Amino acid sequence: MYMASDKKHGLLSELVNNAKANSNKISYKDVMSAIEASDIDLEQAEKILDRLEAMGIEVVPDNVVEDESPAENDADINGIEGIGVDDPVRMYLKEIGKVPLLTADEEKELAQQMLEGSEEAKHQLCEANLRLVVSIAKRYVGRGMQFLDLIQEGNLGLIKAVDKFDYTKGFKFSTYATWWIRQAITRAIADQARTIRIPVHMVET
Repeated sequence: MYMASDKKHGLLSELVNNAKANSNKISYKDVMSAIEASDIDLEQAEKILDRLEAMGIEVVPDNVVEDESPAENDADINGIEGIGVDDPVRMYLKEIGKVPLLTADEEKELAQQMLEGSEEAKHQLCEANLRLVVSIAKRYVGRGMQFLDLIQEGNLGLIKAVDKFDYTKGFKFSTYATWWIRQAITRAIADQARTIRIPVHMVET
């Protein structure tokens, strides 16, 4: 716990110093890149963003991540080893492909409804971004987890992003969600790798 707290305070100091050197402004990309490098979780990241705001530092929205294409289609998984014509992943993609993508105005409207407590709006925002999860999960194929498992972990990250998204901060949802999806997937891969490396005698009781 103390180590996590030390990391958070150290990162906050670093970000504050960077912002002071730039008229009390810092880009969201720089903030999130620093957070990824520091290996703290995104719960702590939220607190850091809130703290920066409370200190009068402007976190400037920008194109944080390379453009993800949520319009994934059936052909996009043809190159992934082990996925056949009747594979559950292909069937899943066909199902989520039926969900229309949101326009910027629709996304904003749903986000407003979410702040008012609408569970249906949360469901719609989540459902409309399931293809984003697939797009990101594809990048982690071959690192020790099945593609469908990667998608499932990414979906958990998406759900968390939906729960925590605040459109009033000026960020696009896909930008915000990408960090949560990535962290959910990379943590699952790391957890599995760590489990595999632990000798049996160390876990026997």
